[in-house]
Amino acid sequence: MTSYWVRVALDVPLEAVFDYRVPEGMPVCRGQRVIVPFGGKQEIIGVIVNVLTQTDIPPEKQKDVINVLDDLPPFSEQWLQFCEFAAQYYMRPIGEVILPVLPPPLRKITAYTGKTKTSPVERLDKKLANQVLKAEKEQKKRLKQQQSSTHEAIVEVSVKPLLSIPLVLNTEQQQAVNVISQAKKFTPILLHGVTGSGKTEVYLQAIAHVLAEGKQAIFLVPEINLTPQFERLLIERFVPLYGERAIAIMHSSLSDGERLSSWLHMQRQEVKVILGTRMSIFAPLENLGLIIVDEEHDASYKQQDGLRYSARDLAVWRAHQLNIPIVLGSATPSLETWHHTLSGKYQKLSLTQRAKETPLPCIKLVNTKKMRLNQGLSADLISAIDERLQRGEQSMIYLNRRGFAPVLRCSSCGWTSECMRCSVHTVLHQVPGQVPILQCHHCGYSTQVPTHCPECGNVDLSALGYGTQRLEDTLMRLFPEARVKRIDADSTRLKGSAQELFQQVHSGDVDIIVGTQMLSKGHDFKRLSLVGVLNADMMLFSGDFRAPERLFAQLMQVAGRAGRHIRDSDVLLQTEYLDHHLYQALISHDYDSFANQTLMERKMAHLPPFAHQVLITAQAKDVEQALAFLQSIIQYAKQYLEERLKGVEIYDPVPLKIVRIAHIERAQLLIESVSRPALHRFMNVWLHHIYHELRTHKVKYFVEVDPLSI
Repeated sequence: MTSYWVRVALDVPLEAVFDYRVPEGMPVCRGQRVIVPFGGKQEIIGVIVNVLTQTDIPPEKQKDVINVLDDLPPFSEQWLQFCEFAAQYYMRPIGEVILPVLPPPLRKITAYTGKTKTSPVERLDKKLANQVLKAEKEQKKRLKQQQSSTHEAIVEVSVKPLLSIPLVLNTEQQQAVNVISQAKKFTPILLHGVTGSGKTEVYLQAIAHVLAEGKQAIFLVPEINLTPQFERLLIERFVPLYGERAIAIMHSSLSDGERLSSWLHMQRQEVKVILGTRMSIFAPLENLGLIIVDEEHDASYKQQDGLRYSARDLAVWRAHQLNIPIVLGSATPSLETWHHTLSGKYQKLSLTQRAKETPLPCIKLVNTKKMRLNQGLSADLISAIDERLQRGEQSMIYLNRRGFAPVLRCSSCGWTSECMRCSVHTVLHQVPGQVPILQCHHCGYSTQVPTHCPECGNVDLSALGYGTQRLEDTLMRLFPEARVKRIDADSTRLKGSAQELFQQVHSGDVDIIVGTQMLSKGHDFKRLSLVGVLNADMMLFSGDFRAPERLFAQLMQVAGRAGRHIRDSDVLLQTEYLDHHLYQALISHDYDSFANQTLMERKMAHLPPFAHQVLITAQAKDVEQALAFLQSIIQYAKQYLEERLKGVEIYDPVPLKIVRIAHIERAQLLIESVSRPALHRFMNVWLHHIYHELRTHKVKYFVEVDPLSI
């Protein structure tokens, strides 16, 4: 009989896949999950990526597959090829792509080796079956109770069809839906619509066309707190037509059981639409007809650890792989996407008017250069808030800095509060009813606020600057009758708290909203007629070349929350740089001029999208070790890979701006080329040598392709 081996992808910090012997009579195929031995007595779950008739592993070192997990069908060939592309492009092991996207119960060995003899899938199936039986009993009970009255039954029957009736579209929206629904092959489409232009309704009607053809859709949103409102819309629109399992949700805040349930229905192809954050691009759907990426410019689509992938870029590749259309929606597209539309690679559809026929808000610049501010608030902004309160309308104050104050300082010796683990200041957090603390926003370290200066003993410690907590406190003092709510990462820490706070805003129980960038996108506040923006100037002169692009997007998004249902709405932006071209483009709502000028500057400087980059970050106990490691791999490249270096530039290694995080110091190395193929060819060979030749180095390093922050 022919002997077989399988090549198995494992989620371990090693470069290679691993070959295992298949015991006689055990059926195996590519895409199956298996339990295999690893290391000493450890057993782990992996995925078969190849079935072999020979192996280079010596017989005495060969190990057998322990078990094949067949509680779910094997992963499909198209899904595996998609994962393999992601691994190749982002230069990571295939196991680091496949395993982390699976729900924990499908990749944790303890879920299969506990006291129970059943698999997590079997246990969930049993639980779901019991829930169905219970629901059927309750429905029978309700029907019995309703037999005496036909009115309720009539209402129930008449409501369901209404839920599936879409809203009437304007001319631009209808044209966009027609173009998207008529695209039957790979067609990258930028849906460039001003805030409030009705992009969501275009998405929903495009999805409706795809589902009517018997296909499926993936709908990506940048942040978890946006999923509830989109989930509600999708359920109202499609569950009456396609059943309870038509919509599945996928994001990292779901419990293990919730993630398993969604994955189970996806892999069994019972789902019509996947809604979720960046991980949703790995949804194992087999009959996709459309992919939508809302707010495609958002940095949240880039994973910042492990496999450092861009969900937007992978979405484009997956659409190309499947030969289907993809819609990238934004009021402020990324410059990469905008460049593709200018070059003709992407088709652009424009929504230039608001769907509700209300004009865009008037953006006004408030000159704060010589103005005395009240905890960051100008007299103009305070007056505007008061006016809205008199009119019974809502105001939103945007400050992208949480906490009470950025730093605590001694007025005598100049001591400032600093993190013990990181090279940053600790932020003062001070909420009524809670003990004030100093907290590091990088490593999470926190400590009580000292009663006196640790350096000189002075008791006169002052909070410098302001964050959302201080702003909330100030507004409550200025407007004691107003209902003020703060929405940021601190106030929404508990599960469901963000949804509850936003519901209070939507129901009219809040007069003034204070918050960070989680307020800036996707929310339709019906009573909001004023937006105030504080501290925007900080990003104007950042060393990061992408900072202006991010700032413009943030400001355009947050400004777009105002006046979606109310005329004569204003945005007051406090600045000391009234003539800056970014602000001038903003007050004209002129994304095109901002993007075109910024692209021209990028082209002159040979920066993305006119160049391609890879970043290697090294971590060590001491930054000198990290720099020495990076210097050594540069020397290796120059000595042994001189031919492959043609057209590729390696810059000098430098410490990161924030050098130390959690006692670990970091340095980075930028590699750049105008040719993406040349860059990847060089990197693949170089990284292979680094891994095998320099394994004795006591330095941890990771590689990021197309970095968003340098």
